Amino acid sequence: MTIHRFQLQGEFIELNVLLKLLGLAPSGGAAKGLVAGGAVTVDGVTETRIRRKLRPGQLVRLAGEEIRIEGEVVQ
Repeated sequence: MTIHRFQLQGEFIELNVLLKLLGLAPSGGAAKGLVAGGAVTVDGVTETRIRRKLRPGQLVRLAGEEIRIEGEVVQ
C-alpha cells in the first residue's frame, strides 16, 4: 500500500479534486467515475459523493493507495 500525505492549504478539498491532484485519476471525469463506482472510501466508509469535502484528519483509500489529509483543524 502506498501512503500519501496531502497538506491541506485551506479549510477543505473536494474528493474529485484530490484524486486529480495526486494523479490517482487522469481527469475529472475519471475521478467522478471512480467515486460514483464505489471504489473510494473515506474513513473506512464507501464514499459516492463526488464533491465530498475532505478536512484534516480524514483518511481516503483507493485501490492500494492511502491518502492522509493533514493541516490545521479549523474550528
